[in-house]
Amino acid sequence: MPSKAVISLSTGLEDAEKVTVAFLVAIGAAETGRETLMFLSKEAVRLALTGTVAGTACDGCPPLTDLVKRYEAAGGRYFVCPLCFNAKQLDAANLVAGAELNGTVPMWQWIGDEPATTFSY
Repeated sequence: MPSKAVISLSTGLEDAEKVTVAFLVAIGAAETGRETLMFLSKEAVRLALTGTVAGTACDGCPPLTDLVKRYEAAGGRYFVCPLCFNAKQLDAANLVAGAELNGTVPMWQWIGDEPATTFSY
């Protein structure tokens, strides 16, 4: 059985290439059968809001909206740092499907005692 994967992303659309790479890694994990979680913090919390993700990071890069759709179709989930989210006075009613306000303790509980592969962007 594949291990779990956690992709920690603190960068938002101010660095769309980094966001693209993080989603590509998350998609690779989710589409190969790993339970996959993206932990969004800092400016990345905005990526969990409906209608925020748009554009293409670079020539030849896939559109970010396509990456989000693939991630969600593969069963990927998001834990959104509640401290970062609330500090920006964002509305939890606008979270995308599969996103929840959860901090580091719920993330560790989600990982549990199983091995997990982690990436940080």
